[in-house]
Amino acid sequence: RTFAQVDKDMEEKDLQSVEYFVKREVLDELCLDEVAQKETWSTKLTLGDQVKECSVPRLKHILLTWVPVLSWLPRYSIRENALGDLISGCSVGIMHLPQGMAYALLASLRPVYGLYTSLFPVLVYFIFGTSRHISIGTFAVISIMVGSVTERLAPDSNFIVNGTNGTETVDIDKRDAYRVQVACSLTVLTGIFQILLGVVRFGFVVTYLSEPLIRGYTTGSACHVCVSQLKYLFGITPSRFTGPLSLIYTVLDICSLLPQTQVPELVVSLVALAVLIVVKEINDCYRQKLPLPIPIELVVVSLPFSFSFILSLPVKQFLCVSLIKQLTFFFCSRLKAPRAPDTTFFSGVIGDAFAVAIVGFAINISLSKTFGLKYGYKVDSNQELVALGLSNTIGGFFHCYSVTSSLSRSLVQESTGGKTQVAGVISSIIVLITVLKIGPLFEDLPKAVLSTIVFVNLKGMFKQFMDVSLLWKTNKVDLLVWLVTFISTIVLNLDLGLAVSVAFSMLTFIFRTQLPRYSILGNLPGTELYLDTDTYKEEATERLLVEMKDTTRLTHERVKQSAQQVCWPTTQCLCLKVIVGLESVVTFL
Repeated sequence: RTFAQVDKDMEEKDLQSVEYFVKREVLDELCLDEVAQKETWSTKLTLGDQVKECSVPRLKHILLTWVPVLSWLPRYSIRENALGDLISGCSVGIMHLPQGMAYALLASLRPVYGLYTSLFPVLVYFIFGTSRHISIGTFAVISIMVGSVTERLAPDSNFIVNGTNGTETVDIDKRDAYRVQVACSLTVLTGIFQILLGVVRFGFVVTYLSEPLIRGYTTGSACHVCVSQLKYLFGITPSRFTGPLSLIYTVLDICSLLPQTQVPELVVSLVALAVLIVVKEINDCYRQKLPLPIPIELVVVSLPFSFSFILSLPVKQFLCVSLIKQLTFFFCSRLKAPRAPDTTFFSGVIGDAFAVAIVGFAINISLSKTFGLKYGYKVDSNQELVALGLSNTIGGFFHCYSVTSSLSRSLVQESTGGKTQVAGVISSIIVLITVLKIGPLFEDLPKAVLSTIVFVNLKGMFKQFMDVSLLWKTNKVDLLVWLVTFISTIVLNLDLGLAVSVAFSMLTFIFRTQLPRYSILGNLPGTELYLDTDTYKEEATERLLVEMKDTTRLTHERVKQSAQQVCWPTTQCLCLKVIVGLESVVTFL
């Protein structure tokens, strides 16, 4: 052995024999607070201090937060964004025309008000919204919710008048005017609810509306929409039912009236439906190659007028269908003046307004955050509440009904190159110019054709039935939420169905919080491995860890309860290893 090796061995021996002596004062809680200078004052500023701290930069920050357009519009790049926004705006504007008129039928309003709704709220959202890609306007689920209110408060039976030959007829003009007042009052109250929730920072409420609940509710609402349009498809007039089981009663009534089907209307509907389905499938298959999607909805609506002009025949005689005269007064010379809503309706629609506010916001924020994650920008849920509320409140003064974002239009806006909400402004201009110039052509509108547009646009929501098989494989509790939401929406109608769905979802939330799944992990003797003591028979020398499974809502109290259930003194439990999804969090007791 060399001297170097001997010296090294001696040094190692000396190090092993070294003893360390640490001397410090033992501190109690009071002494520790004094040494560490624990804060005992309030960090909240009084109102006077907040006023003193107001400055120009702070006021500017507040203004940019509440009016986001002021932050991004001055930095708008014409070279990078203008062309994409122009093409996208034109595409979405062409979609707004037929969809707006068709969805107005779901709200039991004249198609003219669907066009209003496709114009004014879009401009308001452009100023106050934070999402760059969603398309605000009419949507099937919100339209059918509004329609249930307008038909309940303004049924045909309230507007019966005596005809010339002693027959009773419905005063359609008076009925429609009354329904517009109801819809506008509902819309303004919905907007007020959304604004108030946004101001008090209540955007987190959407976290309690889980994705299975939203998808189950929209699927059930799609069934309501589908049934409501069957009367136009077959040209029949079923009775109106309200309350629980109304959807089932309506289906049975339609089946009993099938022998009275109007063949011309059925033929026109089936032809239009076939054309729409085929061309929309072509758009989906070749969306990467087509510069713009084929505007088949607008073509289908315009065809009757083209044939009528060529053959010099009235559209009513050519189609032999029941037609409605809608737009003779619309945009002929000027826009209709804004009008304050009738506040006497507020007490009768307050529950419906809150339901529309929550559902509209949930659909809007889920779609907004999807695009925000995809393109890497932040979507403020509270500001979205305010923006949607202002769109509804201001729109209600301009004869619009409640709005939210549309999945089909938003996908078109994103896929055709839209980068900002400038595309929404361009789509509004397209709607305005189109109606100003060719509004008289829409004097006679076939309801059968408009109903087929509604049917085709329900495709995405009916695809959500595939969630059942996926949730069966991944999460049985979420599957139960989806099924309960769907069944309650079908059986109990839209308003009661939503209340039952939210209540059941909250119960599952509490259940999963209070009863988490866990495993006791014990140390395998002679190793550093910790294994599940219920799975492995080898006696563990130490039991220090608990692995929590399938819980994203674990409270500190539940951690203590879990430790007590495995007979550990809380003071001796070193730590709990909490596995949440793909993340690991260590909680020390």
